[in-house]
Amino acid sequence: MSPKLNPQQLAAVKTVDRPLLVLAGAGSGKTRVITEKIAYLVQQGTPARHIAAVTFTNKAAREMKSRVGRLIDDKQSRGLRVSTFHSLGLDILRKEHKALGYKAAITLFDEQDKLSLLKQLIGHGADGCDIDAAESYNHKIGQWKNAFVSPEQALNRAEDAETAAAARLYHQFNRSLKAYNAVDFDDLIGLPVELFQQHPDILQKWQNRIRYLLVDEYQDTNITQYQLVRALAGSLGRFTVVGDDDQSIYAWRGAQPENLSQLQKDYNRLQVIKLEQNYRSAGRILKVANQLIANNPHTFEKKLWSELGYGEPLRVLSHKNDLAEAKQITAEIIHHRFKTGGSYGDYAILYRGNHQSRLFEKELRENNVPYFISGSASFFSYAEIKDVLAYLRLLVNADDDAAFLRVINTPRREIGPTTLEKLGAYANERHISLFRACSEFGLQQRLSEKSVQRLTKFCDWLREKALKIERGDTFAEIEKMIDEIHYPQWLDENSKTPASAERKLKNVYELIEWLRRIAGKEEGREQSLAEVIAKVMLLDILDRNQEEEAGDQVSLMTLHAAKGLEFPHVFLIGMEENLLPHQNSIETGNIEEERRLAYVGITRAQQTLTFSYCTHRKRYGELAECEPSRFLSELPEEDLEWANRKQLAPEEIKQRGKASLAALKSMLA
Repeated sequence: MSPKLNPQQLAAVKTVDRPLLVLAGAGSGKTRVITEKIAYLVQQGTPARHIAAVTFTNKAAREMKSRVGRLIDDKQSRGLRVSTFHSLGLDILRKEHKALGYKAAITLFDEQDKLSLLKQLIGHGADGCDIDAAESYNHKIGQWKNAFVSPEQALNRAEDAETAAAARLYHQFNRSLKAYNAVDFDDLIGLPVELFQQHPDILQKWQNRIRYLLVDEYQDTNITQYQLVRALAGSLGRFTVVGDDDQSIYAWRGAQPENLSQLQKDYNRLQVIKLEQNYRSAGRILKVANQLIANNPHTFEKKLWSELGYGEPLRVLSHKNDLAEAKQITAEIIHHRFKTGGSYGDYAILYRGNHQSRLFEKELRENNVPYFISGSASFFSYAEIKDVLAYLRLLVNADDDAAFLRVINTPRREIGPTTLEKLGAYANERHISLFRACSEFGLQQRLSEKSVQRLTKFCDWLREKALKIERGDTFAEIEKMIDEIHYPQWLDENSKTPASAERKLKNVYELIEWLRRIAGKEEGREQSLAEVIAKVMLLDILDRNQEEEAGDQVSLMTLHAAKGLEFPHVFLIGMEENLLPHQNSIETGNIEEERRLAYVGITRAQQTLTFSYCTHRKRYGELAECEPSRFLSELPEEDLEWANRKQLAPEEIKQRGKASLAALKSMLA
């Protein structure tokens, strides 16, 4: 065990005989506590295969695993489970699929798959539902699942016709998923909880397998995740949960900071340890953060402190409009970097909404400042890329049910959700794939002659196409296929503008070109399409999991994306009413979560922090007047410096001139 742990961290690591809640303030070393605790448990005789640590992102899980690897050797850590909640849930479902009535190869539906299924169900007469509201039904169903509300309960509790219609759609949606042997992201938590409630023997097996549970970012758990933790930890409460109620910023995803106080009700032997020493920020930054968050009600009081010195005052800049804001902050970054000799990677610009980054991108580009936007969409996440890859997956493996479901009606082939549900149920009974089920005689007893003809026509086309691709010029055949299925027309019909359809089609041809290059890369021989697709699917998964590294670039990101990160110099922009706090939150009375978001932003800063607001900002093309955020008035006045309120001293102007001249000289050199 490392001797450098502070007394509270050490106590958190060594408390193993009772349920433990660690209240870990921003920058207080919580990941270290979890990793040191795993090592301590192993050294105290708990085999690693009986320990599980769960968190919310693949990146956090990877980081945790690599840190544990530095504390104990490979042999000691064999069998240790460090994963996201959803990976753990998927693992449970894959191992226990029979008890829930699923086949072995469970398909996972992503958001786009869910939306297209919902649209199909509505399009085929889901009672009282409007196809234009598909996104909001999707959101509603997710909320129900996260709150562990079944379709029957949702229908019983419905207070109006609209909610009742959504509950009936929820029931149809679940039935279709089951018929396709598929689950969605929320089911990865909900179904294991259901399984454990219905099968005490299976729960006991998993409690024996996971004898100690550690949960990171506990404040972000929803009701269903808490049920899963409770089930696995059992009545003895063999767990450590680490969280910070002040950093709970995911209410829109169903997160319940109340789960922290719920622990006290459910486990009367619960011990609470607070980590308040911050290893990240200057004292002044923490003082400001403490004063802001003190305006929120608290079950547990805590105050961050630091030994890193008091630090500079926090600056507040005001601008006449958002263009001036982007120009001045870009100039500030260039000036500060030359003055201190730092790197661009030391700076972050944080904002409430993605739209705020556009003017900054333009300014940074025009000034040759490298930047990196966190959370921009992966190439593989575009619908058109997923569509074409699904066709190719099906051409190399006709039994890929997920791919079959994605393409069967893209573009439309008049094969409705009722047909697909019956096909799925039949395939499930026979334990075969959807593709194979299409050509079985028994299916004709279940479906109309017309439906069978449409399915047969699709499968015959698929077989013929697979043969041509195998025997002919693979990529020329793929390009022909795009035209045969009338995909360009489908994009035209389903895109908001012709330019958007054109861009999507360009992406499709870029994908084909890229696959062609991959196929030709192996020395001496061209790889088969199956080999290429296997490589790409792995790349896709890695691409989704890998967090790009910013390197020496200014980071631009939302406050939500910044959680867990730290930067020497932070610019928190758009500190205005209706932006931070956001207008929706003001209208729904959810100011507390917005204050926590501002707190998360402040506690990202290590050395300097600059707030910025505009007196006027463009909204929907019109210049509107803005009020400074109420949060600025909640900060200690003596620690703020309102930079634009005062004239710069002549000496400061002279210094800035010199720095700019030096910058110019070095660029010319």
